[in-house]
Amino acid sequence: MNADNVEEVARAVMYEGYLLYPYTATALKNQHRWTFGVLYPPEYDTPEMQTECLAYGNTETQLTVSIRYLQLDGEQTREREAGMEFSVACSSMIRRFAHAEVEGEAEIRVQEAAEGLLRFRIQVRNRSSFAGGGRDAALARSLISVHMILRLEKGEFLSLIDPPESCREAALACRNIGAWPVLIGSVTQRNTMLSAPIILYDYPEIAPESHGNLFDGTEIDELLSLRILALSDAEKDSIRGGDPKGRDILDRIESLSQARLAQLHGALRARKAAQFRAGMRVRLRPKRSADILDLALDRKTALVESVEEDLEGRIHVAVVLEDDPGRDLGMIHQPGHRFFFSPEEVEALE
Repeated sequence: MNADNVEEVARAVMYEGYLLYPYTATALKNQHRWTFGVLYPPEYDTPEMQTECLAYGNTETQLTVSIRYLQLDGEQTREREAGMEFSVACSSMIRRFAHAEVEGEAEIRVQEAAEGLLRFRIQVRNRSSFAGGGRDAALARSLISVHMILRLEKGEFLSLIDPPESCREAALACRNIGAWPVLIGSVTQRNTMLSAPIILYDYPEIAPESHGNLFDGTEIDELLSLRILALSDAEKDSIRGGDPKGRDILDRIESLSQARLAQLHGALRARKAAQFRAGMRVRLRPKRSADILDLALDRKTALVESVEEDLEGRIHVAVVLEDDPGRDLGMIHQPGHRFFFSPEEVEALE
């Protein structure tokens, strides 16, 4: 698992929408922030979010949940975390947690969706008392930008975006409220999920050209960087006198070289096929749109015979099944013993 990638993306999610352009405290939108993942006290507004996801597993499967959020503490914003370790041998578990005047509760339940297929439900609730007042008073007792990192031992998560055809109905039955779980980390691993209050694709990444978080929702680094550089001296003074993270953004942008700014204009990504080589052991993960034969090979182990490119520039990984008695025929390109998959449908095992 790429632990650095998990933490990097999780922190970006935590601060998405934290401070908005032009980053001054006087801007109306910065006086009414926290647009994602806020669990208010139940007397004020929505107090709960729910994550449901699927995993292959059994009674030996262990789930670790890390719940992370921001809390307003006077004029400061603090990062908070609460953890839970859950065994599938238990059907449910509840944990209360508290930081200063904010109290929360997390509940985990598991049930068998099909043989060998588990459905986890994780609910996070705000249990803080609230005597009344406006939105600012409610935010002082809220869990802000709530998200979770889920990790499995002796189990394997399924993508809800592109599940195996045999699990598609179970995936559609998962009910996520205020959160959306996606696979994260290395594309060769399926033991970690990020459940975030914003919609992401599986295996989200921070672009290597990015020079740091700009916080603004649906941000475009190049556009925001250029607009920050164009702020007036009075606006820049206002930023420097405000939130420390705003000062960091301004200092970071003003120190960028022309070469670093130019890198933000765009980049072409290399195909993720370089990781595969002849003889490598892999597990097949055909997409649900694949034909019936490919779907019948779902989760089977195979050996890479070659990596090829067709006339339209598409990359294909040619494999032979590890348990095929005639795999030697596949190695000499005989039909019926050699199969082609895209790099996204093949998971390296070594």
